[in-house]
Amino acid sequence: MNVIPFSIKTLKGLYDISGVEVGQHLYWQIGGLQIHAQVLITSWVVIAILLGSVIIAVRNPQTIPTDGQNFFEYILEFIRDLSKTQIGEEEYGPWVPFIGTMFLFIFVSNWSGALLPWKIIQLPHGELAAPTNDINTTVALALPTSAAYFYAGLTKKGLGYFGKYIQPTPILLPINILEDFTKPLSLSFRLFGNILADELVVVVLVSLVPLVVPIPVMFLGLFTSGIQALIFATLAAAYIGESMEGHH
Repeated sequence: MNVIPFSIKTLKGLYDISGVEVGQHLYWQIGGLQIHAQVLITSWVVIAILLGSVIIAVRNPQTIPTDGQNFFEYILEFIRDLSKTQIGEEEYGPWVPFIGTMFLFIFVSNWSGALLPWKIIQLPHGELAAPTNDINTTVALALPTSAAYFYAGLTKKGLGYFGKYIQPTPILLPINILEDFTKPLSLSFRLFGNILADELVVVVLVSLVPLVVPIPVMFLGLFTSGIQALIFATLAAAYIGESMEGHH
């Protein structure tokens, strides 16, 4: 059997699958790059909300905090406690900004899908939705998380970090390697699947029963959206802590 042509056909098949799309999308052509405009627009809106809220609330810190400052101090304390619990009291400090950024971006993105009137903005192709409603966004969030726990392990243990792949026995080497590939897949598909499912349920109920029933479902969606942000941040912190401890 000729292995090389078979491998080329396999790669071509994977490339063809990557080009499959569901529905219509708006793209911008910038130079030689094709940019997914819908996700970019909604992501910029979420970033603007986060930056604007922080600037307004803490632009003039007070010894006796205002309500806005007190609210953001509570969020910071919550993220610090989450990071400390998952990573460890001695190592968590440098990772608070990373975990906090992941949590806040996902949380606001998820809520924006339910609270902001994206549907009233008409586009030439497609429609606006929460950034986390797109698999590209969730994968883009999962990959830095993978890079972060590799970086944390290598920084703490050097090349000895790779010794974990043959622990407790070298027989487990393929399984341990596969585990590192499944972590970002799990993070990205869990978040994407839950947010997409919530939005589809609301759309279907609104079309069938447009008055009373969708309202409690929308509130439930807000709750589950917050839980998904918490799960993603908790798992990201747990993976980082696990890589520095060197055990599973």
